[in-house]
Amino acid sequence: MLDHDQVVWYAASLCRRFEGLYLKPYLCPAGVPTIGYGATFYEDGTRVTMKDAPITKSRAEDLLNYHLKNHFLPDVMKACPTLDTEAKAAAILDFAFNLGIGNLRASTLRKRILAKDWDAVPGELKKWNKAGGKVLKGLTLRREAERILFILGT
Repeated sequence: MLDHDQVVWYAASLCRRFEGLYLKPYLCPAGVPTIGYGATFYEDGTRVTMKDAPITKSRAEDLLNYHLKNHFLPDVMKACPTLDTEAKAAAILDFAFNLGIGNLRASTLRKRILAKDWDAVPGELKKWNKAGGKVLKGLTLRREAERILFILGT
């Protein structure tokens, strides 16, 4: 049984590092209103808008932890029930937070996880470093951090 608090803690560390902290609403690269560490909606389901008031760092932390623990982690564990260490689960949780659960569900990465082909997972993670067909340094660095965390959990 995985310690979900530890999984969220590890994943939140990656999210903080790669999402950055924005206390005022901004448009993410996909054009979606976002706030804090990449939140696009609040706990009650209300979408972030560009007219929303600024938030505090503490509020941004609360939103990040809420999203990871209550929204993304259950979806990740349902999609990838074979994840067997906190580090592996955290790496995939960060991936899903960044790229969406739909991309995880449809990926060869998930197939490798379900097959417990742990040696193939780091290579699959590395493939997800492009946006609009172009390799992005930030995504390359994020996938590398996830890859290392995943390997440490193997």
